[in-house]
Amino acid sequence: QNPIEQEGTYPLPEAQLDRFMLELPIGYPSKTEEEEVAMRTTGEEDPQVHPIVAAEELIELQHLVRRVPASPSLVSFAVHLARATRPDWEETAQVADKYVSWGAGPRASQYLVLGAKARAALRGDPIPSYDDVRAVAPAVLAHRIVLNFEAEADGRVTRDVIAELLQESAGWT
Repeated sequence: QNPIEQEGTYPLPEAQLDRFMLELPIGYPSKTEEEEVAMRTTGEEDPQVHPIVAAEELIELQHLVRRVPASPSLVSFAVHLARATRPDWEETAQVADKYVSWGAGPRASQYLVLGAKARAALRGDPIPSYDDVRAVAPAVLAHRIVLNFEAEADGRVTRDVIAELLQESAGWT
């Protein structure tokens, strides 16, 4: 978030973060990549941008993902996974009860299913699997979970908690 009237950037509130499907960690480029960036962006030439997909194709790909069928059991698993992040609920995972102060909302369930469908489609599989849900879970859940003081005191980060949650989820299917 970067309000015009203020200098600097500020973290987005949870309600705004929840609207993003994924949080993907992006590290620093390699030395060679960084040199390439510096070379391309500091000269006189304007960088050439070439589209890799037309807007219409992108929209069609989005529709394609939504047409991928998901079984009721897969949807149920995704919902269970999202609900397991919420402390003090019937379905709460042990790790969430210990380390989470605020869990993922209903959008997480939707994005776990859509992410699994997209992953299956990219691999050429006709239907998503539980492993597809588990594979997208860290990116879907990372920005939707708020850890408590105990997690901080124990040196835990959100992706550690998600990894434990995924281990616990192995017995759910």
